[in-house]
Amino acid sequence: MNRIKFSLIMPCAAMMMAASIQAAEPDLAREQRMADEIIDVIWDGEPIELEAEGQSFLAIFMEADEPQGTVVIVHGRGFHPDWETVVNPLRVGLAEAGWNTLSVQMPVLEKSAKYFDYVEIFDDAGPRIAAALDYAKEQESKKTILLAHSCGSHMAQRWIKNDPEAALASFDAYVGIGMGATDYKQPMVEPFLLDKMPMPVLDLYGFNDYPAVLRMAPDRLEMIGKAGNPKSQQMAVPDADHYFKGQNEALLSSVEEWLSSL
Repeated sequence: MNRIKFSLIMPCAAMMMAASIQAAEPDLAREQRMADEIIDVIWDGEPIELEAEGQSFLAIFMEADEPQGTVVIVHGRGFHPDWETVVNPLRVGLAEAGWNTLSVQMPVLEKSAKYFDYVEIFDDAGPRIAAALDYAKEQESKKTILLAHSCGSHMAQRWIKNDPEAALASFDAYVGIGMGATDYKQPMVEPFLLDKMPMPVLDLYGFNDYPAVLRMAPDRLEMIGKAGNPKSQQMAVPDADHYFKGQNEALLSSVEEWLSSL
């Protein structure tokens, strides 16, 4: 497999601020470090560079033999597109099950950053999601699925909120995993838009997920019901926590089974 040497393109404004990165700016240096660490150990799929608003970012594309479509995977807070929990099992397993997968690097902050810190960079994620979905469509996919875990779901929902007409026209179904996770005494700053999403939606979480995810499950189900798509579903995985530790097979089978119903 051909390897790429990934290098971030830092916008001019970011270069001027490199000596004193503010909390509200994505940590491009940390993103570069993560890319350097994982590229040479990616054995399933191909690392590629995508670009949004003049900035390159890492993605991993894995092609299925006879693809039913492409699943764009958006990871949770502070991770990367080959994260061993949730992301890698889905991007590899779904490809083996007949779906192209495109796992995308989201903007990150320093390791200690909390939910309220990440709210400040939600808008930076939108162009990357849009670019990834454009790439997915270029693969002549029969269906394009947007799948987002944890903080990735907050980022995806902000992107939809910012430009609902264009965003909702760019994918055919949505999978939200562990939606609603925040930090202690840091409630969600804006609601999800599940009631505005006409396409099939899967709301997937673990029985032992974070309290906020569990507490808001009835509200999410009500929103999905208002949207009215008969293929939408809410599903809780027994014995699973927010990161589905030890439950990778259950996570994969739940997503795969639902996708097969589309």
